Amino acid sequence: MNGTDPARPTDRLTEVFDLVGPLYRRAQRKVEQDAPIEGLSVGVRAVLHLLREHGPMTVPGMGREQALSRQFVQRMANDAAARGLVVFAPNPAHRKSSLVRLTEEGRAAIDAVLAREREVLGRVGGDLSDADIAACLRVLSRLLRLLDEVDPDVD
Repeated sequence: MNGTDPARPTDRLTEVFDLVGPLYRRAQRKVEQDAPIEGLSVGVRAVLHLLREHGPMTVPGMGREQALSRQFVQRMANDAAARGLVVFAPNPAHRKSSLVRLTEEGRAAIDAVLAREREVLGRVGGDLSDADIAACLRVLSRLLRLLDEVDPDVD
């Protein structure tokens, strides 16, 4: 017995978080094991993916989006810039907070990583139905919204 009461949703939600942490860490390790072709760390991959999905963003905006500290995102953006994967551009809305933009090299690198990830996930999730995945996305999205007030820059 796992010590939780299945009749209590809070106990079941604890089980979700107990699974999400190891799942995320294993996925991170898999990306880093597979990424030597592009040489991307998980942090740089996250920056590139955000920029691919949302277009140019500020470092604080990326931090808020991913619930990561601004300092960590800045280091990852600097690493990506040193490799020519992103550039910093003036931000017309805020003089002190530059926009970070993908370069063509950055877009090619993240596209290659995402293609490889999709291939791996295709093998892993083969027996999951669309309804299973939709339910998972709905629950995790709801949990994420419930924790929106958490500030990643507070220690």
